[in-house]
Order: sequence, then structure tokens, then C-alpha cells
Amino acid sequence: MKPDFVEELKWRGMLHDIMPGTEELLKKEMVSGYIGFDPTADSLHIGSLSQIMTLLHFQKAGHKPFALVGGATGMVGDPSGKSAERNLLNEETLNHNLACVKKQLEKFLDFNSGANSAEIVNNYDWFKGFSFLDFIRDVGKHISVNYMMAKDSVKSRMETGISFTEFSYQLVQGYDFYYLWKHKNCKLQLGGSDQWGNIVTGTELIRRKDGGEAFALTTQLITKSDGGKFGKTESGNVWLDAQKTTPYQFYQFWLNVADEEAKKYIKIFTLFDKAEIEKLETEHNAAPHLRVLQKALAKDITIRVHSEKDYEFALESSEILFGKGTKDSLLKLSDNDIQAMFDGVPQVGIARSEIEKGIPLVDFLIQTNIFPSKGEARKMLAGGGVQINKEKAEEGATVNASNLIRDRYILAQKGKKNYYLIKVI
Repeated sequence: MKPDFVEELKWRGMLHDIMPGTEELLKKEMVSGYIGFDPTADSLHIGSLSQIMTLLHFQKAGHKPFALVGGATGMVGDPSGKSAERNLLNEETLNHNLACVKKQLEKFLDFNSGANSAEIVNNYDWFKGFSFLDFIRDVGKHISVNYMMAKDSVKSRMETGISFTEFSYQLVQGYDFYYLWKHKNCKLQLGGSDQWGNIVTGTELIRRKDGGEAFALTTQLITKSDGGKFGKTESGNVWLDAQKTTPYQFYQFWLNVADEEAKKYIKIFTLFDKAEIEKLETEHNAAPHLRVLQKALAKDITIRVHSEKDYEFALESSEILFGKGTKDSLLKLSDNDIQAMFDGVPQVGIARSEIEKGIPLVDFLIQTNIFPSKGEARKMLAGGGVQINKEKAEEGATVNASNLIRDRYILAQKGKKNYYLIKVI
């Protein structure tokens, strides 16, 4: 038996608002519905992932999902939830971004399941031949300025200013809904709660232009427990593209969320059912220090976004920093992995000529500012508290080219938690 879509969103804490009649429609027939995705970057980020999960649940409930990539709207800019104008992109950049976003969506949705196969559509396809005069005649006349000004996304920008381009965005998105309703029998638009106004403009356009009926459903915007923007770190967004956010960084993001966030995110971002999540919560509550929820969340989502191999590697990499990692696991790291893992760790440069001729270990530890004095260095070496490349270091050793990882790095460790990345320059 297929799950009930609305009930699924409710118990997962995802549902925010739903237009009257939507639930009845979803129970009566297979419904086509869509969500729009922003192509202003060449990768989606984890903020987009909650919307991908919404479409995934929609398809699992037996309905037909459309993912709309905004080739046209990416050239305009949506004011919803933003306080400033968006940078407008040229066609070449947008086409590159669209191809990348499509590839990511294909990892999650089933495009070969018969009647309810997912489809990707690009609104540039129906806007590229639509002249401005035709648009204001065929679309603009149906929606009043008063109606558009009443939207929160517009009202919130009236004091600071909003361009005509962004003011008219809701008409453009409204026409997307009208076009998909007319040509793809798309009766439902879904999105984050900040999209409610734009979605309702679409249902209103369908009603006023053709006397048709369409529906709206929005999901909760996800925030961190401190109220901060979800998916934002000090270094920026957490991306789905491994070149922008390495699988190790991606895994660490989920592993390090707070307990309250983990309880919320595991419902939103995994496909675990209610019984599985309740079992994990019970185990977690019995021993919170073991981080059962975070580990289950990080594993599931890293495998689905990247791969099982990437998850295993992220786990092994974590062991280097926080567990019993070995020199062998350190040798497997790529340059990108090393830079990602040791971002924030003190990094010191040393001349290649120095390394090639060899430096006594104690001198090396002083030159790289790991210890302030030879006496302190010798004392910790004697106690076994210094490691070079995850191997215990002895006072009489020499550091030379044989110690280089990827011919340019040496990892020094003082005590259990103090790491130093030495880079040959």
C-alpha cells in the first residue's frame, strides 16, 4: 500500500500550509505536481535537498513529480526570503548550471517508473519565444497591482526598494504554473513556505485566465536550533557537488549537528520509517554521547548524495582526526581531502630544500612553531606525545622527503587533539 503523502509530511514535521481541497484531490487520483529549483549555481545545496525529499515522498505516494529548473527565472530573480537583488546570469552560464542541476536531480527521483515517472522541465522552453507585449497582454492583465503589492515578499522590500524585474517575478512564476497546468495537467505546486504567495498567484492566474482549479502545498523552512540559516557554515553553503563540498565535509556537517537538530533532520532528510526513527531515538536518548542519531543521519544521507565508497572514506578520514586512523589511511587522501580535513588546523610552510637535506626532529618541531622550546619538545617526545603522519615520533629521528604525504605535506600531532599541517613550499 502506498503511503498517504500529506500524512507522511505531517509526521515528518515537514508540512507548513495546504490549500483547501488539496488533500481530497491527492486521495482521489494520481496528481501531477511540481517544485521549482534555482539554477543560479552549478550545484544544488542541502537547502534544496528538503524540496527534493518532498518530491521523493510525492512520487512514493504514487503521484507524478515534475522538477522545474528555472532557465528563464534564473535570469530574473525571486525576491522571496531575500533582502537584495539577485545577480542576473547570462545564457551560457545558466545552461551549464541547468545541466549540472539536472544530473543531481536524477540521482534522487525515478525517471523510469511508468505513469508516475519524474520529469524535468525548463521554463526557458516556454518563455524564450514569449514577447514582453504578449506577456503583459495575456498574463499581466489578469493580476492587479494591488494583488501583487499585498504579497509579503513585496511588502517587505518596499522600504529598501524592489526593481520592476523582481516585482514581476510572481507573474512569471504564476505563468509557469499556468503553463504546466495547461500542458502537463499539473494541478499542484509545492515549495518552501516562503513561496506561498508566488504559488497562490499561479492558482489565481489559472482561475482568472481559464476558470481552472489548481492547488498549493508548502513545507517548513528549515533552520538551525540557534535560528541561523540551515546549510550555511563559516565557509559557505553545504553543496551536493563533491567538488564544492567534499564528501568528508558533507559527512562532518551532519555528524556535528546538535541533538535537537538531529531529531528533526532525520525525519526530513532520510527515508527511515516511523518505527526505525523511534528505535534510533530511543537508542540515542539512552546514550546521547554516542551520537546514534547523528551517525545514522550522516551515513544515510552521505551514501544517497554521494556513494557508499564516499561514506566509508569519510568515516576513515574522521578516524584520522578523531579516532585511531593510521598512516595508511592518511596516504589515501587526495589534495582536496587534505585541504578539507585540515581546514582550520594551523598550517605552516617549510622550504623544500630544508626537507630534502633532512632536519633533526626536535629542530623541525621548533622551526614549525609546534613547540616554543627544545626542552618542551623533548619532554613530550619522551612521553610519547608527538606523532608524525599518525606514527609515534622518537627524539633522534630526522624529518626528510620520505615523510612527505603527496610529496608536499607532513601531519604533526602534539598530544591527542593538536594537529599541525606542514606544507612544503
